[in-house]
Order: sequence, then structure tokens, then C-alpha cells
Amino acid sequence: MMRFLFVVSVMLLASAFALAQDSSFKGGFPSPEAAQKARDAADYERAVTAYRFWYPTVSLEGIFNGNREQGINDNEAMPILLAGPRHVGFTLNSDTPYAGGVIDLSYGAYVVEVPPGPFIGLANDHHQGWILDIGLPGPDKGKGGKHLIMPPGYVGKVPEGYYVGASSSNKVLIALRSLPIKGDAKGAADALKSVKIYPLSTADDPKLVKMIDMTEKKMDSTPLRWEDNILYWEKLRAVIDAEPLQEKFLPMYGLLSALGIEKGKPFAPDARMKAILERAAKAGRDQMLVSAFDTARTDKLAWKDHKWEWIGLVPESAQFETSNGIDLEARDRWFAQAIVTSPAMFRRKEGAGSLYWLGHRDTSGAFVDGGKTYKLTVPTPVPANLFWSVTIYDAATRSQVQTAQDKAALRSLYEKLTPNADGTIDLYFGPKAPVGKEGQWIQTTPGRGWFSYFRIYGPKDAAFNGSWKPGDFEEVK
Repeated sequence: MMRFLFVVSVMLLASAFALAQDSSFKGGFPSPEAAQKARDAADYERAVTAYRFWYPTVSLEGIFNGNREQGINDNEAMPILLAGPRHVGFTLNSDTPYAGGVIDLSYGAYVVEVPPGPFIGLANDHHQGWILDIGLPGPDKGKGGKHLIMPPGYVGKVPEGYYVGASSSNKVLIALRSLPIKGDAKGAADALKSVKIYPLSTADDPKLVKMIDMTEKKMDSTPLRWEDNILYWEKLRAVIDAEPLQEKFLPMYGLLSALGIEKGKPFAPDARMKAILERAAKAGRDQMLVSAFDTARTDKLAWKDHKWEWIGLVPESAQFETSNGIDLEARDRWFAQAIVTSPAMFRRKEGAGSLYWLGHRDTSGAFVDGGKTYKLTVPTPVPANLFWSVTIYDAATRSQVQTAQDKAALRSLYEKLTPNADGTIDLYFGPKAPVGKEGQWIQTTPGRGWFSYFRIYGPKDAAFNGSWKPGDFEEVK
């Protein structure tokens, strides 16, 4: 009887499927309604895939746009800033001064000349593809040197005496940081002004890119205003039109072409396509945020008995390459939270540079809440040859929290952090500071989620071998 019922059930299901299919397809051909439904579904699926793939490109355009809004033009100037909550940028830190700007290789190769010193820098193309490292993580290893960024398709003779990187795009981001020795942030910012950036063609009499201090001015270097609407596609179309096509991206250009975005052609979506693109932008953004903050992968955990997670899921890889291809989940996770790539950013071993972990869950595994107060206990000594910090970011903007306190970081190099009797240090996060803990507290906002990055500069082996671990966020009732 059970077998008979099973067979009948299968037959009924098959019959229902056949009836449903027959109602849409006649003789194997789709009805007009079925055809339109399939077209809409295909365009939506293409758009979501394209959104996620091209997000790094649009995100970097956000940085370029942020500079230009402040009158900082390509090839002419570059901002220097000690980043704070007034600077809206994906997971910027307040530990080291930044310099970051656009050079346009349409006019030829550019030189980045760095003096000896504790500089950390890189060059990325318009798609956040790695070109080369500069300073401590680069080939000059902090001893200084001239770095040459070549334009796409260059086939001429490359001059000697340079560390050379070739870009696949005309627009390139140069990003530099200077480590503040003994907590001298102003000195580190001033040191960035000693970096010389100029066209190779002017090497005999360099035409220098100017450095402009933006520490006290507001800036928004993100794609937040574009990322969930039609502006995302308009900004992407402008980049596609301005940059040379790359052979490795041909399938992804094909996706864009099917959506009406094609180099050299106007982008004018009709009402149907605009609705699909806007819906796909919202879905793509949400999917990336799930990868960032709630991925199901277990290799995210820095330690199995703690909640802290690795930000970069593919060690030592600038473009998330594995032996089986590109790790798309790792790529989405990174670019939803952060900017720029380099192999040095994802190293998990002792040495120069920095590492960082994501913390956004309390001891129970729940997301932290801006309306609650939490304690983070940090064992000392922290395995850092240089210094360490904890920075708090707004989950929606992925930028430093903006509160009346106007502060988002606690840092061993700047704040005087008082240890407990056992040598541990307690840090607090919540709407109000616990009594007597004002100097070891970061303010959060009720109704807004937040997350933290724990950074170690010059990590020692204990940061990787499990012999040292920070505590998890513990709710203070």
C-alpha cells in the first residue's frame, strides 16, 4: 500500500508538472507570458552576478569621486589625513596617517619615489587589481626607492633603476601609510609629504603631485550613495567606457552588454530594465553583506573557541586565487567591508606589516547591539612588535562610528590604557561609559549595529599559533 501511494504521488506530481509546463509551452515553444518571465529572470540573474563582480570597480570609483568632490584632481594632488569619524571610508583606521589619490596613466608612466622609512603602500588598478607594493611590504623593504607604474599595453623600453608594476587600467590608486614611530602622528603625516609622485616624462625636473592635508575636513570616499540604486550602473558604465577592455573579464563584459552597458554606447535602460537593475543592486548588496558578516564558512574563525574572524579568507593572495579558481565568497566578503588588495594584506605569519580580525558577535554568538554595553578583555603583552588597536565601525556604512564622542578607536600607541591587576586590559563599548572607564571606552548608538577590527602591527608568532587570543565581547548588564 505504501509503495502504491508513493507511485501515485509521484504520478500526480509528474502530471501536475506536465500541466504546468503545458500551460507555458506549446509543442516545446514558450508562450508570450513564459518567454517574458524567463527573460526577466535571466536579466535579473545576470544583473546580480554582474553587480557582485564589478563591485570593487565601483567602490574604487567612490574613492576617486571623494577626492574630486574636494577639488583634489587626478594627477594634480593627493589628500593626506589622520582618519577619523568625519572621513567616511570603508574600514579606514585612525592608527596611521593616509595618503591616497588618483593618477591617470593616459599621459604616460608615473613614478612613486619613497625615501627610507616606515612606509606601507601599494598601487591598485581601477578594478582594485594589485599592481605592486611600496615600502616595508614591497621590494624596497623600507629602504626607499623609485617605483614605476606603467600604463596598460606599454611595449616600449623600461628604464633601469625602478621597481616596476604594470597597470591594466588608465586610472590607478596610489595608497600610502606612514607608521607613527613612538606615537608621533604628526611626524608620520609630515613624512608622507616627503614622498614624490610625478610623471616619468618629467624625471629630470619632476612635476610633483601636491599633498593636501584633509584631516579636519569631511570626506566621503565610498559608493554608499550609489550601491543600491540605478546610480551604481551609471557609475559602472562610465568606468567601462573610460578604461581599456581586459581579456580576462570578457565573460563579465558580456553580462553587462546583455544589460545594456557596453563600451562606446549610450546607457539608456527602459522602465523594465531599470526596475530589474535597481532590484538586482539591492539584492547584490545584501548578498555581499551576508558574505561579510554572516558567512556560513567555518574557515572564517581565527580560533575555534572564540568569535573573532579572519577578514581575508585566502592567505597570501591579492586576487583571492586558490588552486581551484577564484574564491568568490572571500572576494565578496572583503570588498563589502574594505578597500584595496595586496598579498601583504593577507599574510598570516610573523613579520612586518599588519593583520586584523573581525569582531561583531558577543560571547553568546549574537551580533553586538549599539544600545548595549560590552567589555573586551585584552591579555597583555599583545604580540605586536609595533602596536595594536581596536576600531569600531558602523555596520551599515562600514565606516567609523559617528557619535558625540567623535572617536572610534582605542590604540596602544596613543591612549593610556590602564591594565588590571592581572595585566589584562578592559575596553568598553556602549552608549555610555562605565564610571571611571571613560578613557577606555568607545561610544555606540542605540539602534545601529557595529563591528570591530582588532589590528596588530608587526605581528609576532603568538598572534598565529593560538598561544595568545583576545577575549570575546561580553555584555555588561
